[in-house]
Amino acid sequence: MAMILKQGKLPQTPHTEYYAVPDVLSLEEIHGSYGFSGPHSRKMHLRSYPTEQSKPPRKGDFNFLLKITPDDILQPYHILTNDIPYEGDAVTGRKPLLFGNSVVVSVSKPVKSMAENMFFRNGEKHEIYYVQNGNGTLKTEYGNIPFRNGLYIIIPKGTTCQFELDSKNAYFLIIESNYPVTFPPHYMNSGGQAYLMAPVVETEIESPVFQEPVDKKGEFLINVKHSKGIITTLTWSHHPFDVVGWEGSFYPFGFHISNHHGITREIHTAPPVHQTFQSGNVPNNGFSLCSFVSQMEGWHPKEIPAPYAHSNVDSDEVMFFSNSEYGARESIIKEGSITFHSGSIPHSPHGDAALKSTHDRGKISKRLAVMLDTYFESLSVTEAAYNFRDKNYAMSWYNAANKTKASV
Repeated sequence: MAMILKQGKLPQTPHTEYYAVPDVLSLEEIHGSYGFSGPHSRKMHLRSYPTEQSKPPRKGDFNFLLKITPDDILQPYHILTNDIPYEGDAVTGRKPLLFGNSVVVSVSKPVKSMAENMFFRNGEKHEIYYVQNGNGTLKTEYGNIPFRNGLYIIIPKGTTCQFELDSKNAYFLIIESNYPVTFPPHYMNSGGQAYLMAPVVETEIESPVFQEPVDKKGEFLINVKHSKGIITTLTWSHHPFDVVGWEGSFYPFGFHISNHHGITREIHTAPPVHQTFQSGNVPNNGFSLCSFVSQMEGWHPKEIPAPYAHSNVDSDEVMFFSNSEYGARESIIKEGSITFHSGSIPHSPHGDAALKSTHDRGKISKRLAVMLDTYFESLSVTEAAYNFRDKNYAMSWYNAANKTKASV
């Protein structure tokens, strides 16, 4: 993030003596990226370093090791995530569906809050949570972020966190990346502000609400994800949310999908106009994340609002449909559907969707979807995704086209 925040109590000058509690030296930690050269934050701990384990580390009770489907046939996928059961908490209920060298796409459908003494830290990837359903609070050492439907939550790698539900369950799309997640750099001017013509405004982020440090002894378990999905459990005798103050540009934040302000033009525009975030050095590696929000369709008198068939040969496309109001896939997808289209084969609207879309010229669409495009990275399908696939999806274009022809 370009926005540098300062919360809580800190010494005026970095790396200098400070006492939040009389006669107890506060202990500094730098949480940063790209070695010591990238965005970072400085945290002051009340009385203990975050290295003080009270018991030897042990193997976790669960893991996220990636199991690829044995079916290696090239085909498009339609994954019915609505059929995946609700279970566990936000972490233990996570189910990886697609993955590559730097990206993992999962869903989590928790039915309970995390235990009071249980925490999670992704030690190998940065995370984006998209809240499909549910409300509650993400708690971190930086503060709390209340969440609700439609909120993106960006959690930097190495952040210790805890999810608390207020609703009876929740439904998250989760995207992990080796690289930090930011607003696209091409949206930003030299001062770090979004250009006036950008679809996002950086001041619309929802920053963590700082909480007073928890000065508490006990047994606190931190499940750390590392080494391609292994979980190691660390045990601390002090509460991990013991930060008395922090400052910097490396912190979790929220951004609601409705704050992506769509850009329209007279004729159809390619997906980059819908980009909200990016991760990595796009277009050389990493991914773009796009928000397909409700907006006016093109108004050219011969406009075809439906997208054209496309072969984006350097990208694998993953699309999560937050609702089913997406004309190009009408009657095919459902709310919560994920489609996965490999860059190795083209994809297109179904049946007579292109012709039907001509009736929507200049009208406001009702769509809501999240799309991820990788760059020079192929994704694989996990066993879990394969088990919840639409078995007829590869034939759905042929079937829809022939149904259209039969009805003419």
